[in-house]
Amino acid sequence: MERARDQASVQVPAGEQVREPVPEQVREVSAPGRIAAPGEDIGPEELALAARNHGLPLEALRYDVTPPGLHYVLVHYDIPAADAARWSLSVGGLVRTPLSLDLAALRAFPAVTHRVTMECAGNGRARLTPRPVSQPWLVEAVGTADWTGVPLRLVLAAAGVQRDAVEAVFTGADHGIERGVEQDYRRSLPVAAATGDDPEVLIAYAMNGLPLPPQHGFPLRLVVPGWYGMAHVKWLREITLVDTPFTGFQQAVAYRYRRSADDPDDPGEPVTLIAPRALMVPPGFPDFMTRTRVVRPGPVPLEGRAWSGHGAVARVEVSADGGRSWARAEVTPPQPHRWAWQAWSCVWRAAPGRHTLTVRATDTEGRTQPLEQPWNRGGFGNNMVQQVPVLCC
Repeated sequence: MERARDQASVQVPAGEQVREPVPEQVREVSAPGRIAAPGEDIGPEELALAARNHGLPLEALRYDVTPPGLHYVLVHYDIPAADAARWSLSVGGLVRTPLSLDLAALRAFPAVTHRVTMECAGNGRARLTPRPVSQPWLVEAVGTADWTGVPLRLVLAAAGVQRDAVEAVFTGADHGIERGVEQDYRRSLPVAAATGDDPEVLIAYAMNGLPLPPQHGFPLRLVVPGWYGMAHVKWLREITLVDTPFTGFQQAVAYRYRRSADDPDDPGEPVTLIAPRALMVPPGFPDFMTRTRVVRPGPVPLEGRAWSGHGAVARVEVSADGGRSWARAEVTPPQPHRWAWQAWSCVWRAAPGRHTLTVRATDTEGRTQPLEQPWNRGGFGNNMVQQVPVLCC
């Protein structure tokens, strides 16, 4: 069957061949997005997504750098079969010197390592009411890794970006159908972001000092510090410089903040930088089913991590009464890893009874986590405060 990429009212970027829409039979197995009906539980399709894509166990917040097997994973389609010996990255479009780089050629560029916290844009979606039906994240879709690779700006400089280029389009090897659109996974960045060094975007080939695991994009992926995970294109195989803004599915349709999916006059705002969030390592020990925590009376150490794509975390506050009153926690400074989460800690004096622990972060730009949900049609960027039920006895 002929591939039809980024169709269904989506323009094709400059230089890409226009293809026929997918057959109607294919569209029938790819339903449009929807909102769960009142009282509708998570169904088998969402459960299947949750089984494929896993979050960070919250006790793993204790690690400065997340072990790869505990780092969150979101795979849109399938994990592609990848042969490192045959893999190449093409750089084309509006460049003076088109490139085709194998892994050895990429490793010949100067390598850098950045510690970066990565969070899925849909983190918190399953906590929304009404619930957008998709990957049902709670709060665990996050992780921090040491990513090693080549600065994207060096590769683009070697290719020579032409003056009329406005965006770089990144194509991954994962291929599938989404809302009736057959496509390779594609995202773009403005040329200024792609060629800049603050933050420095990476073409990464290693995670925590080892080759990328298959689920994290082996052999190459993009790492865009400060941006939600949809920008970090995995299984990267192609970079194309274009002279008009990219309007492919993942850019113009999927990752947008919208109140309605049916209003043609509401294109929505693009999902970009990570909103501030603090998470707590759940204290004590858990009940198996409810995950309610059990602690003993007296001083209870509390700790966790906080981050924001808009800047450093300036303040973390903890509440033991469901948000009626707040106490400041100690927060470690962001240096030397300015794009990684920051540790926070405090002591709570627990008294017998039931409590709800709440934590919130405020970044240096003044953005603070809300106490109520910031609802949108796609379930993106829900950084509503974490709440941890605790029984002290």
